[in-house]
Amino acid sequence: MSSQPPRLGLLASRVRYEEKRLMAALDARGIGYEQLDSRALSIAAGAPRVGPDLVLNREVGHYRALYAASALESAGVTVVNSAAATHVSGDKWHTSAALVRRGLPTPRTALATTPEAAFAALAEIGYPAVIKPLVGSWGRLVTRVTDREMAAAVLEHLAALPSPQSHVVYVQEYLPGADRDIRVLVVAGRAVGATYRHGSEWRTNVARGAVSRICPLRPGHVQLAVAAAEAVGADVAGVDLLEDRDGRLTVIEVNDRVEFRGLQEAHGTSIDVAGAFVDALAERLATGRTDGRTAEGAAA
Repeated sequence: MSSQPPRLGLLASRVRYEEKRLMAALDARGIGYEQLDSRALSIAAGAPRVGPDLVLNREVGHYRALYAASALESAGVTVVNSAAATHVSGDKWHTSAALVRRGLPTPRTALATTPEAAFAALAEIGYPAVIKPLVGSWGRLVTRVTDREMAAAVLEHLAALPSPQSHVVYVQEYLPGADRDIRVLVVAGRAVGATYRHGSEWRTNVARGAVSRICPLRPGHVQLAVAAAEAVGADVAGVDLLEDRDGRLTVIEVNDRVEFRGLQEAHGTSIDVAGAFVDALAERLATGRTDGRTAEGAAA
């Protein structure tokens, strides 16, 4: 057995379905790895670190994932996704701004720096509209407001929250027919698979009980999802699309530490999501692309 430490690391504080699948895929391919618990990570700024050259970031919490990636990169480690990509895709406003800069279709969006200013943003977007937290997942605290009176109640609640970040209000156009969306998984510039996510309400998060069914990948899905992942600089991304009655596609969100249980279970044995992750990482190790560079475009 080699005395060399594993060149691949898996950063995670919780081992969920996805991390178990990733570990199984690594074991099946005979790839040694080190699991890094982000709760116990400590890195001196600028100091070389003995350990994996390449780390897959699977930390659940956004801020811990962001700063862990940044610290690892400061020690010369390559992180997938990079700290820059996590910064952009982990924040809904930064994601929207990146999509707009690339000219990709996305709902009309406005940012208000105070709850009071949000009334003007809502008037610009029009009712109904959606108010979302800048950072968050699983559809939590995402609220559809249908008129000014309802918006006032939501904004009063936001103003009372202690975090200054909660007082910055992200407002997005509400698109009708949002009881179904499309999740496309992109790995290393390739669309691995897609699912329709059907919800009993307008939020279609699997964590809220939405059901995933196979969505046949069409060229339009692939092109837009890959472009969205590139816009935020993500090597791995779950891109959420909406399709209107005329077949026009819109990018809703780009998720950097994507959960893929729903997609994997919908496709069964026809695709191996964890295997696609691992094969992309193995290729980077084999080709020597572990030089600590951030993904192209993520810092733009």
